[in-house]
Amino acid sequence: MIVLGIETSCDETAAAVVTDKREIKSNIVASQLAEHRPYGGVVPEIAARSHLDHTDRVVGEAMDAAGIGFGQLDGVAVTGGPGLIGGVIVGVMTAKAIAAVSAKPVINVNHLEAHALTARLTDDVAFPYLLLLVTGGHCQLLIVEGVGEYVRLGTTVDDAVGEAFDKTAKMLGLGYPGGPAVEAAAIAGDGSRFDLPRPMKGRQGCDFSFSGLKTAVRQRVARLPAGELTAKDIADLSASFQDAVGDVLIDRAANALDSFRARHRDAATLVVAGGVAANQYLRKRLDGLAGREGFRLVAPPVELCTDNGVMVAWAGIERLRLGLTDALDFAPRPRWPLDADAPPAARLPK
Repeated sequence: MIVLGIETSCDETAAAVVTDKREIKSNIVASQLAEHRPYGGVVPEIAARSHLDHTDRVVGEAMDAAGIGFGQLDGVAVTGGPGLIGGVIVGVMTAKAIAAVSAKPVINVNHLEAHALTARLTDDVAFPYLLLLVTGGHCQLLIVEGVGEYVRLGTTVDDAVGEAFDKTAKMLGLGYPGGPAVEAAAIAGDGSRFDLPRPMKGRQGCDFSFSGLKTAVRQRVARLPAGELTAKDIADLSASFQDAVGDVLIDRAANALDSFRARHRDAATLVVAGGVAANQYLRKRLDGLAGREGFRLVAPPVELCTDNGVMVAWAGIERLRLGLTDALDFAPRPRWPLDADAPPAARLPK
């Protein structure tokens, strides 16, 4: 089984060809970092136009690198949401056109599910497992019980952790994207210099909050002497911020492990996925938690943590072998929760 995956939900135009034998035949990613860097974040209109300019080329390069034609595909998978709707539309229309012309089934893939299932491609992880999903727009703890079967244990009540990294980097003058920049700066920093809050730590449940942590970073920056931040200030603030994030993730994940064990006594795998899962400091902290709790931590290779076509193609394979294909009239979705039955996220009192 061979599937083409197309990803255009944010600021990477990506396409890949993957087989059901876990062979990655090609993996092409066209980054838009240079286009968004002057703005310190992703501009939806710019992203959509860039996808429009590059998707055909990226898909062609993925097919050429795989050495196959469209007629040899068993299906075309595409991110149908959630994401920036302009970009999602570009990818969806491209996939529909390929599927229609080549008479192949199309598979509408939830972007979050693509992240969630990547560990099954890279490490052959069996269901069920506990998932910490950490991206620029999402921070959730979910029990993954099967393809399309998710139980949300917790989510952010305000901002996602990836957004907090990006905003912190911007306040420190580190540029965009913020996550890798903060991680790099933190290596030389003293994480104990600045006393930053650990929102939600110690509370029951598995929800997250990062808005207050961002505000605290801004306040600490404002209290420093006027003028440009010193290299030491930047390193210490980065380390202090990253330590705080690590403490929060560990606390929330520990609660989730208890809930997971109560539901699945014999399963013991913790998966971390999404762009923030590329952070080596956070991986180390989570690996320590998993070891103490008798769990195995699985994290995809760094290149498969950020958005890519491989994860979309693999999710397409997972769905296709269950007979889960879609009609050509499916609609792109800016919002698409993995657990449709989960209650709305509780908001912190003001």
